[in-house]
Amino acid sequence: MEKTLEFESPRLLADTFCNRQENLDLAELKFGVRIVSRDSWIRFEGDEPKVELAAKFFKTLGEARRQGMRIGQGDFRNMLSRAADGRMKEIAAVFENPLVINLKRKSIVPKNINQKKYLNAIRSTDLVFGIGPAGTGKTYLAVASALKMLQDKKVEKIILTRPAVESGEALGFLPGDLQEKLLPYLRPLYDAMFDMLGAEETGRLMEYQTIEIAPLAYMRGRTLSNAFIILDEAQNTTMEQMMMFLTRLGENSRMVVTGDITQVDLPRHKKSGLKGAIEILPGIEGIEIFSFDGSDVVRHPLVSRIVAAYENSLGV
Repeated sequence: MEKTLEFESPRLLADTFCNRQENLDLAELKFGVRIVSRDSWIRFEGDEPKVELAAKFFKTLGEARRQGMRIGQGDFRNMLSRAADGRMKEIAAVFENPLVINLKRKSIVPKNINQKKYLNAIRSTDLVFGIGPAGTGKTYLAVASALKMLQDKKVEKIILTRPAVESGEALGFLPGDLQEKLLPYLRPLYDAMFDMLGAEETGRLMEYQTIEIAPLAYMRGRTLSNAFIILDEAQNTTMEQMMMFLTRLGENSRMVVTGDITQVDLPRHKKSGLKGAIEILPGIEGIEIFSFDGSDVVRHPLVSRIVAAYENSLGV
């Protein structure tokens, strides 16, 4: 069977495969078809079911580009792997009724169906737990959602916190002011903000305390109103710390709690507050507990395979 797709322009077609011949070669291998691309058309040759799947994949990516979504090298390869594994419907669902977070510096779009569900949960629920391995986007998307709500004036400030387990949260011996002491622990959150806003804008918002960094131990006794609060690395909270944090939620505020329950650094006799929360809180209205797994990793494709190997080895 042979099938040809026509695109509106050569640029639009090239964008679907990151303008790399190696990606077309990989698609040939994954789908088991021959692919030829010229100008604004792409042709597929092979067995009918394989040709139809390959054509649907590239058509879906073309529709995503028309919506203004960017497709990076990692995005292409991750989606290609999913399509070849029989998960084409999942990819199509990501691009139906597109969900885009438009910030001043860049636009953020979900890269798989679980990321889309996670973002929808954050939009509609006051308290969301995002649980899963590194590379699934749980922290990055939480920061994007927080910045969008701040930009739209739905909250007045963003509060970022993370337990500093390595120093037992006794940060006084470290050099510098509080922000500098916490920097090593909050680096992933800073990196996300720098990527979305730029260092200058992030610095300005922090200077005016519109974005606040707050060590978890210093939040006791506060009521956090009109704010978007993110607790990262929550697997390293104790049961007492988690309860303290969750009860800080004030009027017109949202909380997102992120962590990986396979990466607990607490002493063995201490139970993770994140593990406790997901045992205690399911079923409570206004709380959503969202779990990612290794297949949701959106970093280099090798990362997903590494996560899967460790999960199998550790029996997670």
